[in-house]
Amino acid sequence: MDAVIVTGAAGALGHAVVAEFLVAGWQVVALDRLGERLDALGSQDGVHPVPADLSTRASVQEVFEAIDALPVQPAALVGLAGGFVPGKLAEVDEAQLEALWQSNFASTLWVAQAAAPRLAERGGGAIVTVGSKTAVEGPASVAHATSKAAVVRLTSVLADELRAQRIRVNTVLPSVIDTPANREWMSDELAARAVAPEAIAKVILFLCSADAAPISGAAIPVYGDA
Repeated sequence: MDAVIVTGAAGALGHAVVAEFLVAGWQVVALDRLGERLDALGSQDGVHPVPADLSTRASVQEVFEAIDALPVQPAALVGLAGGFVPGKLAEVDEAQLEALWQSNFASTLWVAQAAAPRLAERGGGAIVTVGSKTAVEGPASVAHATSKAAVVRLTSVLADELRAQRIRVNTVLPSVIDTPANREWMSDELAARAVAPEAIAKVILFLCSADAAPISGAAIPVYGDA
């Protein structure tokens, strides 16, 4: 049975992506930290929760060995896991840089590395990563934007490398997402322009679908008005 692997599945965007794929008839392998939010996701029909540590290559390989034991066959990977820490140039330190590099870039690299041979074995599939508007334009928090820029470039490199294996790789570039956490700091004016997670989820589902078969190596803006 075909399934999508979703990292960061217990977050606000993750919930929306999981819901969108379930409605479309996919099984969902939900990866996130062990806890109540992952348990709640796993209570839904069609969701297979897998507690996941994505911080190292070895831990990601262990996670995918657990996925191999599930009664599903992954046809797509959606890499949502990541982090954000604000910081101008003078505020960046080693700890911030390392944390964002690991959570945004390294986790994406390790899950793509683990997923690719499994997708190739089934005859191909799709990988969708999450960059950021700030990765390609505008003012930004330095460490976050540059770590996301690395994700965008990784996506294009993997699209070229994996094309022969019939694996398509694309990225979406959100601006400001309308989540409860973001509403704690957003002004009412910005909140009115922020992009709903459900809208981004629809784009991600499309990129994993057969209708998107000609698309690989794309960086899709999902800016809304923000």
